[in-house]
Amino acid sequence: QVQLVESGGGLVQAGGSLRLSCAASTPFFSTYNMGWFRQAPGKEREFVAVIKWSGAKSYADSVKGRFTVSRNNAMNTAYLQMSCLKPEDTAVYYCATSSGRLTNVATAYGYWGQGTQVTVSS
Repeated sequence: QVQLVESGGGLVQAGGSLRLSCAASTPFFSTYNMGWFRQAPGKEREFVAVIKWSGAKSYADSVKGRFTVSRNNAMNTAYLQMSCLKPEDTAVYYCATSSGRLTNVATAYGYWGQGTQVTVSS
């Protein structure tokens, strides 16, 4: 069983920045791909970014150039640096684990955190 705990969410003005963290309780963290998803009220959960165990990254088109995903295997933690935030980025953000090739499909991710709220005011 892997537990994931997100933190770093909050209220920020449009154009501002936030850094989300995802702490994992597993000694095998370095072998997992770490993905970030978000879900806004009334909308389906959508892919944001993923970082492979090797460091390869993939982003949703809507966040390319504004968000950066990273990881610190020594700390068993993944990060999502969000800049130039827009009101449409408002959502609950989740981190999740997967194995194998990079994917933006939520059903490929096995373990999920509880989510952290990000609210961007205009």
